[in-house]
Amino acid sequence: MRTRVVGIAAGIVSWVGLALAVVLVVHVVLTVGGANPDNPITSTVKAVAEPLALAFRDLFTPADAKLRVLVNFGLAALFWLVVRAIVLRLVRRLD
Repeated sequence: MRTRVVGIAAGIVSWVGLALAVVLVVHVVLTVGGANPDNPITSTVKAVAEPLALAFRDLFTPADAKLRVLVNFGLAALFWLVVRAIVLRLVRRLD
């Protein structure tokens, strides 16, 4: 039973961490790709991505807005992938 619960918890952690990183990467792609900021998809992704970027949102402030999004939100995505890996390792140790 314990192995099953740990497996389910690991699966949830894995999917949630991946989803957080994907939202940030999609925001980078839409911004760098020049997507219409008034489009509902673009604005929704941005609204979800901004709080997920945490303190990375304005860590670097290059003059180019696209570069700023690429670097800061890209770092935030990497951060969530690292957190995901660490938490997965801790959860799997419970087995």
